[in-house]
Amino acid sequence: MAAIRSRGNESTEIRFARLLRALGLTGWRRNQPLFGRPDFVFRAHRVAVFVDGCFWHGCPLHGTVPEQNARFWRNKLRANKERDRLVDKTLRLGDWVVLRVWEHELRKSGTGKLARRLTLALRKRKPVHRLRR
Repeated sequence: MAAIRSRGNESTEIRFARLLRALGLTGWRRNQPLFGRPDFVFRAHRVAVFVDGCFWHGCPLHGTVPEQNARFWRNKLRANKERDRLVDKTLRLGDWVVLRVWEHELRKSGTGKLARRLTLALRKRKPVHRLRR
């Protein structure tokens, strides 16, 4: 379990940032002060992107529960999923589009579908420009 990190899993986020750059998408930021702390935020389009690890967020394809201390892990992973649903609902009520990207979608074979999903979400939302004071 020491190999699975709960915070700052940079490798998946870096792969997603590389995909954004390869697609020529601009206007995204990281570490923005928004409820749920999305990994990437397109403020002008009001799109929040979360890059979820297959283990920590209970991927239906790759999520597993360790045998050691299984009850603790089941509860922990269930709580993570509940928190994800709360974050999604709260942001959507605030007129945000929420995209959840699974870690396994960042493998080369899945990036085409992911790129279409992302560009479609951005195209649907017209940029909202706010005047600076």
